[in-house]
Amino acid sequence: MENIDAVRINFNPDQLLVLNLCLAFLMFGVALNIKLVDFRDIFRSPKAPIVGLVSQWILLPILTLALAMLFHPAPSIALGMILIGVCPGGNVSNFMVHLAKANAALSVMLTSISTLAAVVVTPLAFTFWSDFIPGTEHLKEVIYVDPQKMVITIIQLVFVPLVIGMAVNHYFPNLTKKIERPVRILSIVIFFSFVLFAAIGNWDNIANYLHIVFWIVLVHNTLGLTLGYSVARLSKLPQNDRRAISIETGIQNSGLGLILIFNFFDGIGGMAMIAAWWGIWHLISGFFLAMWWNRH
Repeated sequence: MENIDAVRINFNPDQLLVLNLCLAFLMFGVALNIKLVDFRDIFRSPKAPIVGLVSQWILLPILTLALAMLFHPAPSIALGMILIGVCPGGNVSNFMVHLAKANAALSVMLTSISTLAAVVVTPLAFTFWSDFIPGTEHLKEVIYVDPQKMVITIIQLVFVPLVIGMAVNHYFPNLTKKIERPVRILSIVIFFSFVLFAAIGNWDNIANYLHIVFWIVLVHNTLGLTLGYSVARLSKLPQNDRRAISIETGIQNSGLGLILIFNFFDGIGGMAMIAAWWGIWHLISGFFLAMWWNRH
């Protein structure tokens, strides 16, 4: 079996364009829930948002680095873990927080801030934290990433759709109410249909390597959810804030991770497998956790 660092997931330029458009549509759907008042609320009650951002931007990458050093996975897998750890909150986190009877307003606020800030935070954070991963020097020579180009890509695929979505929300509130739910459902269906067809086209690689990333993603995601809840609890935040921060920390935008991997990292196997399986697994773990909290 070929070393996973040498594996490349098969994507042609046309498929990549479709994936990019899928992510842009996903971000547009997220923006329909974002209002400028969400950002003003930070200054009125800053404790919970600050705790959530510290958990997501600082503590989660530190946890990710510790796990990479503990497990000693293949270098490409370790880089995939780091990339997921520095991506913004996932686009389904708001729904899961609502399902968990947690603080949905806090969830939307954290998703909004982390997604808008991803233009700068994600490329810089990945560059910084990946330098601590041993054994990746040979990969970086092959997949050198220019942070400036990554910023431009995130602006095009994340920031611009967010601005358009927020503008629609602000200027056409009645229209937003009508299309918000259908857009969210359609965007998720489109994205996962695309991932499904991509998985079928790369089934041999998935069959050979899924067992390697399965447990790593399970442990990484579980500890991420636990980290968010624990930090919020130590900060003496109320229960509904703890649940929101837990989900925001454990549900990451793996779609953005996949986009970056195929645009800048040549579809390198370990990174793509981690991001793809995270995208599936965090829906499973997040849903069951939200349902548990919904009933308790």
